[in-house]
Amino acid sequence: MRRREFISLLGGGVATWSAVRAQQLPRTLYRIGYLGTGTDNAQLQGAFLQGMRELGWIEGQNFAVDYRFAEGNQGTLPGLVDELVGLKVDVIVASPTPATMAAKSAAPGIPIVGIGIDNPIENGLIASLARPGGNVTGVSYSVGPDIFGKDLELLREVMPGVRLVGVISNSAGPNHQAMFDSVTVAARTLGMQLLLKEIRGPSEFDDAFDALAREQVGALFVFGDPMLGVHRARLAKLAVQHRLPAVYTNRLHVDAGGLMSYGPSFTDLWRRAAAYVDKVLKGAKPAELPVEQPTKFELVVNARTAKALGIALPSSLLARTDEVIE
Repeated sequence: MRRREFISLLGGGVATWSAVRAQQLPRTLYRIGYLGTGTDNAQLQGAFLQGMRELGWIEGQNFAVDYRFAEGNQGTLPGLVDELVGLKVDVIVASPTPATMAAKSAAPGIPIVGIGIDNPIENGLIASLARPGGNVTGVSYSVGPDIFGKDLELLREVMPGVRLVGVISNSAGPNHQAMFDSVTVAARTLGMQLLLKEIRGPSEFDDAFDALAREQVGALFVFGDPMLGVHRARLAKLAVQHRLPAVYTNRLHVDAGGLMSYGPSFTDLWRRAAAYVDKVLKGAKPAELPVEQPTKFELVVNARTAKALGIALPSSLLARTDEVIE
């Protein structure tokens, strides 16, 4: 065979092999539905997208995200799930518990990765942490009642003489009773009393804080809840106006002006959720992917709020703080 004919044949073979290989390469643009009970949060969504990039995914090339947010109105969640189903998403990322519950109810045939879900077994989302058994998996926010004791200890460290602590909770939230039961046990151990004010919407905020002031509570504990999270800036402002040092179960409230928070790192949970999406898109079944619990915790303090309240933060507290917002 002549050299020119051989090179021509070789070139044709390479072209044919390249064409076959190109046909075998995945051309799918996977669609991820993102369902949030609260509002758009660039920091948390950025943590999720960072996790996807770390696993080799490129937004716009091999996956796209369709975002839907209930903005604190849980009644809109079923309709938002229907919209995502209509878009034929391959997986739904839902956060927190109410969104995950709505997705499971309205989209039983679509894999769901829940982020920051509380009491997933008690809320009927999974059969067990080790073997979820259905179409839901993900990362849990639940760490047991001990964490509420740590939150109350922080209040005592800031306000050594505090005995009566006000508690604000959304009574319509799925975890309301479980959280209050847990914090009640923690308070009893620390010799504290609790005064619960149940709130169903922002129209009840002022009355709740006025009632707490009349009862002369010495500090405030605010449960994590999507509705309360949407209005976190207003809650923080009311706490300062009523001179109430407040502890929250997540840092979003502290970023908005709350005094301090201790709990699982939200950005870590969102980043870790990407690993579940990666596995699901590669064929894994949610039923067989164990639900993980938090592994990274953070203490965040807002120094500006402490100054507004006239509180000198103990050096022992500041030494343990992961971040101080100046």
